[in-house]
Amino acid sequence: MIRRPLRPLARILAARAQGGDPGAIEAENLRLRNDARRDELRLRAQGRLFVMALCFLGAFTLIGTRMGTLAASEPAEPRLAASGEAIRASRADITDRNGRVLATNLATHSLYAQPEQIVDPARAARELAAIFPDLDEGALHRRFTDGRKFLWIRKTLSPEEMQKVHDIGEPGLLFGPREMRLYPNGRLAAHILGGASFGREGVHSAEVIGTAGIEKEYDAYLRDPALSGAPLVTSLDLSVQAVTEQVLGGGMRLLNAKGASAILMDVHTGELLAMASLPDFDPNDRPPPLTRGEAADSPIFNRAVQGVYELGSVFKIFPVAQALELGLAGPSTIIDTSGPMRVGGFSINEFRNKNFGEISVAEIVVESSNRGTGRLALQIGAERQKEFLGRFGFLEPTDVEMVEAPTGRPLPPQRWQELSTVTVSYGHGLSTSPLHLAAGYASLVNGGTRVRPTLLRQSGPQRGERLVSEETSRAVRTMLRQVVTEGTASFADVEGYHVGGKTGTADKPRAAGGGYYEDKVIATFASVFPAHAPEYVLVVALDEPMETSGEEPRRTAGWTAVPVAAEIIRRTAPLLGLRPSVDAPPLPALTPASNG
Repeated sequence: MIRRPLRPLARILAARAQGGDPGAIEAENLRLRNDARRDELRLRAQGRLFVMALCFLGAFTLIGTRMGTLAASEPAEPRLAASGEAIRASRADITDRNGRVLATNLATHSLYAQPEQIVDPARAARELAAIFPDLDEGALHRRFTDGRKFLWIRKTLSPEEMQKVHDIGEPGLLFGPREMRLYPNGRLAAHILGGASFGREGVHSAEVIGTAGIEKEYDAYLRDPALSGAPLVTSLDLSVQAVTEQVLGGGMRLLNAKGASAILMDVHTGELLAMASLPDFDPNDRPPPLTRGEAADSPIFNRAVQGVYELGSVFKIFPVAQALELGLAGPSTIIDTSGPMRVGGFSINEFRNKNFGEISVAEIVVESSNRGTGRLALQIGAERQKEFLGRFGFLEPTDVEMVEAPTGRPLPPQRWQELSTVTVSYGHGLSTSPLHLAAGYASLVNGGTRVRPTLLRQSGPQRGERLVSEETSRAVRTMLRQVVTEGTASFADVEGYHVGGKTGTADKPRAAGGGYYEDKVIATFASVFPAHAPEYVLVVALDEPMETSGEEPRRTAGWTAVPVAAEIIRRTAPLLGLRPSVDAPPLPALTPASNG
């Protein structure tokens, strides 16, 4: 800015020449300069006031608009902004093969407290203890008054409980929406489903995660938002599962068994239509694992998958099938089963010291001869026997879709020598799970191709490696049918369904000290139906059963596991769409009429 001089020389000289006062010129110029400065400051102040007025107007407009919005909206509690990944609360359903729900989500609420807002802590504690008997009134009151700002009270509430808490009228007791996992069928298929619990959780949502079974195996799938809630479809048939558990439970109680398991499997697809383990539990309230004692004493222990046992004579069909496949014998080949028979310094005896003498290979299976299968196993040899059983999956855990599957690891002999070869041939010295047995039988009778058990619905048959020929598979099916019609499984002859199978009664090994119990057994029946064209395998195993209707208690599978399996087949076969085949009675002989 150009400043005007207060005493311009030209004007001063002109004023002096005319006799004027040069000071008046300076005073006039000073006045003009002050007036200009005052006008500049006034304009600047007016501009600032205008800007401030605009700011105040904008602020009041924003506040007024927000107040109007809040006044017109539904009242809601403020939420704190949370850092990190958002909690994914949604979880897909699990259904059976027909779309019936096995596991789903239920909208519910949690209950928490903000003690600073509780008006009467003593009354609040007293009222809550009356609604929830498991809460301690004194402990609750102490937590309300110890200075904390937040307190979980209940993670889930029923609608009735929520209303009762609401009626207390305490502003410090608050509710948060969330979803919980619900199993609408209660105990049904409990070991398969496993259970779920809460992972990361906040006031307004909680993460539902699988804790066992297929809930944990497919946890990522069930929580994947990209799948848009598509359900996980299992191979189970809800009706068949219910009947299987009902009959198995009744048989377990009737036969005074400690535990029981049953597996119903499609021999072509490997689908598990039903799999039960007793005792069981309610996955809506899954019990904690045992901290002492044996794992098998816990209801969450899955006997069908995790339990590995010496299953006894049900294994005799495998050395027979291998002998047929190797050409070492045929169904009618005669084997000398008479005693004595000693292997590795030990005597090989028959059940109740029977002596079958010279019998055919088919009769070895029908009569369940230990010496017969032992002599066949010696011809086969340890290496070939081990390789054959390994191809059937008896030396590794099953790969069924459950997190518990790897824990069901078979226990083969530490040194697979001549004695082990003989004892394994009749189901001792090798411990496997009932699921291994079901898969082995399915692979043996379906034409001889490997099939693996699965809990997911399949679109068609599995095409596994060939284990035995069609001819061997057909011969095995004939022998298993003869066990029912002529041998130890006569109670399994369900009219119209041509059941075949093999019984097995194995003494239980002692937990300590070695040896076997004399009055405790694992009774197993592995069955196939229909035997001439198998569709399904059913394995029933009972832990320490005892049938007491006679003068002496009977523990063998023919008296215990077989009747239970027969009743399961009788009830489930129609549900599976199998029509009974009735043999037509023979026509009466025709008498020729005389011409006279």
